[in-house]
Amino acid sequence: MKNCKRLKCTSVILLIATLIITSCSSTLASTGKTIKVKLGVGDPIHSSVGVTAQHFAKEVDKATEGKVKVEVFADGVLFGGDQNAAINMVQDGSMDATILSTSVYASFEKRMNAISLPYLFKNYDEFMNFLEGAPGQELLASLDRLNSVGLALMIRTFRNVTNSVRPIETPADFRGLKLRVPNNRLWVEFFGSLGADPTPMDFKEVYTALQLKTIDGQENPVEVPLANRFYEVQRFLSMTEHIADAYVLVFNKTLWSSLDSNVQNAIRAAAVETARFKLDYDLPAEKDIVAKLKSHGMQVNWLTANQKAAFQEIALALYPRFEGLVGADFMDRTLKFLGRQ
Repeated sequence: MKNCKRLKCTSVILLIATLIITSCSSTLASTGKTIKVKLGVGDPIHSSVGVTAQHFAKEVDKATEGKVKVEVFADGVLFGGDQNAAINMVQDGSMDATILSTSVYASFEKRMNAISLPYLFKNYDEFMNFLEGAPGQELLASLDRLNSVGLALMIRTFRNVTNSVRPIETPADFRGLKLRVPNNRLWVEFFGSLGADPTPMDFKEVYTALQLKTIDGQENPVEVPLANRFYEVQRFLSMTEHIADAYVLVFNKTLWSSLDSNVQNAIRAAAVETARFKLDYDLPAEKDIVAKLKSHGMQVNWLTANQKAAFQEIALALYPRFEGLVGADFMDRTLKFLGRQ
């Protein structure tokens, strides 16, 4: 990880955001109207995305000198835990804003699948450069047709596997495992190619399914099994780091269009700052989370370089099959941006 390079980049972005916020605040101070925005997230309030949403609310409050108040609703209470419904609700304006995974948005905009090509990113620097670069900006713009405005893409730590049967060290270890995956063909095809039984399931049903052994395991960034207490019903955590997805901060377009341009600029600046906050929050937290999961009795194993290479070989062979799930043009631009062509 090139920490110095990342910190320098962070400083420049935060300086720009601060300048925008400062210039916008004086204009907003002259208006008396308070704008309330209801922002829904699916995870608990103390999860990474919950903390991030609260940070965004504070940044917006500061940027607009209290003229815009973002109210955060955690645990999916605004959309009944149905994340696809959340996307529809933002689209029709029955919910103002959300922070949701790009793997969920991929059901509505297939270009989002590019982020989740297995073993696409070598490290978090490369991942963040992709999100902030031209491909990420294209993904944000793609939400326009959903009557939504994408304000920022936010990093998530790489996804790993938990299960109640055995450690995952080789592709053969997946054989026969019934594994909950998002309702996304890319996940289904990838894990199916490893010999698992990939089972799409609403996230709100996962804990009970693990408890009843309807499924053997699930895969997510490590903060998910901690925040949702999966350690109570899962024994093994394998740090496979197989797939990335991101969070996207989205506003209803009709609401957004009703805002003064100065308000829009202030909120955008807060979103950019929040994306960097999440990066700096998540990476140090990942090691702490793994330690906490161990303390709760989970057995943790990390893949060696040779073990990971065996998974990568299978994943890369699947890329031609995934082209239709991403779109040939955007997949080509993605691979070129990352120097894979």
